[in-house]
Amino acid sequence: MSLSYWLGVDTGGTFTDFVLLGDGEPRIHKVLSTPSAPEQAILQGIDELGLGDAMAAGQLAIVHGTTVATNAALEGKGANTLLITNQGLEDILRIGRQNRAELYNLTPTPPPSVLETLEVVGIPARLDAQGKEVTPLEEADLTALVEKVLGHQPQSVALCLLFSYLNPSHEQRIHQALQAADLTVSASHAILATRGEYERGMATWLNAWLAPKVADYLQRLQQATTPAPLAIMQSHGGTIASEQAAGLAVNLLLSGPAGGLAAARRLGEQLQQPQLMTFDMGGTSTDVALLDGDLRLTQQGHIGPYPVAVPMVDMHTIGAGGGSLAYVDDAGLLHVGPHSAGADPGPACYGRGGDRVTVTDANVVLGRLQPDFALGGSLTLDTAAARNAMETLATQLGLGVEDTAEGVLALANEHMTQALRVISIQKGFDPADFALLSFGGAGGLHVCALADNLGMQRAIVPRRAGVLSAEGLVYAPRKREQLQALPEASDHTVLQSQIGILQQQGHEELIREGVPASHIQHRVFVDMCYQGQSSVLQIPWQDEAAERERLFHDAHEQRFGHRLALPVRQVNIRVQSLATTSPPTQPPLPALTVAATRHAQLPGVDQQVTIYDRDALGAGQILQGPALIAEAVGTTWLAPGWQASVDPHGHLLLERPDPCL
Repeated sequence: MSLSYWLGVDTGGTFTDFVLLGDGEPRIHKVLSTPSAPEQAILQGIDELGLGDAMAAGQLAIVHGTTVATNAALEGKGANTLLITNQGLEDILRIGRQNRAELYNLTPTPPPSVLETLEVVGIPARLDAQGKEVTPLEEADLTALVEKVLGHQPQSVALCLLFSYLNPSHEQRIHQALQAADLTVSASHAILATRGEYERGMATWLNAWLAPKVADYLQRLQQATTPAPLAIMQSHGGTIASEQAAGLAVNLLLSGPAGGLAAARRLGEQLQQPQLMTFDMGGTSTDVALLDGDLRLTQQGHIGPYPVAVPMVDMHTIGAGGGSLAYVDDAGLLHVGPHSAGADPGPACYGRGGDRVTVTDANVVLGRLQPDFALGGSLTLDTAAARNAMETLATQLGLGVEDTAEGVLALANEHMTQALRVISIQKGFDPADFALLSFGGAGGLHVCALADNLGMQRAIVPRRAGVLSAEGLVYAPRKREQLQALPEASDHTVLQSQIGILQQQGHEELIREGVPASHIQHRVFVDMCYQGQSSVLQIPWQDEAAERERLFHDAHEQRFGHRLALPVRQVNIRVQSLATTSPPTQPPLPALTVAATRHAQLPGVDQQVTIYDRDALGAGQILQGPALIAEAVGTTWLAPGWQASVDPHGHLLLERPDPCL
C-alpha cells in the first residue's frame, strides 16, 4: 500500500485549515471549526476535498495539529485526577514557587484553581538527592496504596516522587501495580526526567489531567480516518504517531502553532534566510517566535496559569487576532482583545449575526478587505454589517467611522508589536537583523505596519500564508525529544553513556512507528548554567568540555548581556532523534508579469491602490505599494513605501528601501 496524498490539518479557534500535497499544485481548503467536536470539521474538509476513497484505500497520510489539549487546559476541563507523591510533599503543586501576580498586595485573592480540589496520596518511601534509597517501598505499603487510590475512583493518576529522575525504581513499581489495577498512570520519570519537583510534578499532573480527553479525541479521529496513517504534531516541532501521542498529552499543548514554525524553518532554508521573526495571526490569537537557524525550544513555557517544563517551541501568544473584539470601557478608552468573536457568530462582516467590531471589520471598513475577497475561499464579506458595527463604536468614541477603524488597527498592531519585542529585544536580539515572516489568515494585512514599528526593512509573506501552519505539518520530521538530568558529578564517561541511552530510546520509538533505521538522525545538546543559577541555556554538544563552556559563556552574554567568573554546571543531557519526511515537491512558478486586476481608492490612502490576484503572479514580478494582493486564504496589504518581489516558489519578498541610502 503506497501513499499518494499527504494532508496537513490545522485546527484553529475560527477555521480548520487543510493543505493537500499530491500530484501538481497543492490544494488548500478551509472550513469553520467545530470546537465541541473538532473531528467533525476535519471529516467535513476531507469529504469536501474528495479524499474519502483515498483515505479508505490507505493512500492518504494525515498530519494533524490539534488544540484539544490546549483548550482543555485553558478551560479547566481535564479528567478527575489523583496525585501520588512522597509523604510531606502533598501540597507541593498548590504551593508552587510562591510567585505572586500582585507583588505588593499583602492580602491577594488567589484565582480559582482546579488544584484546590486535587486528591493527593502520600507514600513513606523516599530516595536521597543522589537517587539512593533512604526509606524502602515495602510491599505492604504498595498494596495499601493501590487500595486507597481505587477508593478515590480517579479517571487518571499522576505519579511524582522525589529524585525519581535519578532512580525510577520506586515509580516503576508503583506504575506496574496501578496498571495491573486497570488505572491510567502518568509517571514523572517518563514525562520529564529533570530537576525541579514543582515543575516536574506540574508536567506530570498536566499529562494525567489531559490524557483521557486527548486519548478519547484521537481515538474518535483515528477510527473515522482508518486505515489512513495519522500523525500528531508535538509542541517541540516534530510529529508522533497518534497511538503514542494519546499518552503524551502534555507534549501537545502547542501542537497547532508548532506547525507554523516547522514551515518557517523549511522556508528559511529554502530562501537562505536563517534569521526570522515569525508572526502568525489567526482569527483568535497571534503567535510570535524567533528562529536563529533552527527552532528555539524552552522549558519555561506556560499554558494559562500552569508552567509547562517539557521542551516546547519558544513562542509568545497574545489574544489579538482577526476576530479580536474592540470595545470602549467605562472611562471612554478603546480596547482591542483579548476576547474574540470566534467562529460563531464571528466578525460582523461574516454576516452570521455578529454585531460587534473586530479587527477584521476594521480592515473591511478601510477597504483592505474588498467585498469580492472571499474569506476561506467561500465566506462572502458583508461590508454593510461591518460598517454598521463600526458606526456604533465610533459614536461611543465621538470619532468618524474611518478614524475609529484606524484606531482599532493601530491598537491591535501595537499589541502585536509588543509581543514581537518580547521575543527579540528582551532576549538580546535586534529586530533589524531579522526578516519578519508573516502567516496566518490575517497576518498579511498587518505585516508592513509591524515591520515599520520594529525598524525592520525585510518581510516575507509565503505562498499560501493563510494555511502555512497546515502545510508545515506535512513537512515536519518525525521526532522524539529525550531529556535526562545528570548527577552532580558527571565525568565524560557518564555523559557519553547517558547520550547513548537516550539515542537508543529515541531510535527504538521511531522504529516502532515504522521509520527505517537508516533515516534516523540524532542531535545532542547539554543544558548548562553557572553555579548557583536555576535557569539553564541549551548548548550544542561538543566533545571537549572547554569548548562547551566557551559556547555557554558566549550564549549567556548574548542572552543576558554579561558573563560571570563562576564555575559552570552541566545540568541535563538532551537528545533529539528525528527522521525527515519526503512529501512530493512543488513545481516552480513560471516567469511572467501579470497586470493588476483593478484599482481602488481606499480611505486614508492618497494614491490609488493597485489590486492583484496573487495566484496569477509570476516569478520575478515586482509590485509597488500601495497595493492589495488577494488570494483565497489571505490578503496582503503592501503599504506605501514598500515593494514586493515574487520569488520562484511564489513567496512575496517585501522590502522597504532605506531612506538614508
